[in-house]
Amino acid sequence: MTPATLDTVKAQARALRQALEADGTPVSHAQALELVARQHRARDWNTLRARLAQRNAPPELALGDRVTGLYLGQAYSGEIIALSGPADLRTVEIRLDRPVDTVRFASFSNWRHRIRGTVDAEGRSRRKTSDGAPQMTVRKAT
Repeated sequence: MTPATLDTVKAQARALRQALEADGTPVSHAQALELVARQHRARDWNTLRARLAQRNAPPELALGDRVTGLYLGQAYSGEIIALSGPADLRTVEIRLDRPVDTVRFASFSNWRHRIRGTVDAEGRSRRKTSDGAPQMTVRKAT
């Protein structure tokens, strides 16, 4: 499957508009753009357009990369020791430079030396913590 570009999603919106009109359900161009945005799991057209037009996309992760980020709200740094899957849904395992405590209670701890998660092309997990933040974020260390 070819990654979406701004031109391809605009073409999808035109085709959707024509197909709906042929079936007797005319929609505006703006409505077609909004429908296509939802098909691409974006909140709205502006969100999808910004995502696709982003010029400073993060570099793709690779085995052995030094990375930083957050895991369950805890800052970390480490090295990628395992990587699998396509760039838009990649499973990554990281050996941490220093263990992180994944428990927020003072009465006990759960120290992790390695962490694993599945992240999108921007390095954010789709899974969220109870406060709505991504469970894991990953970015190349600078």
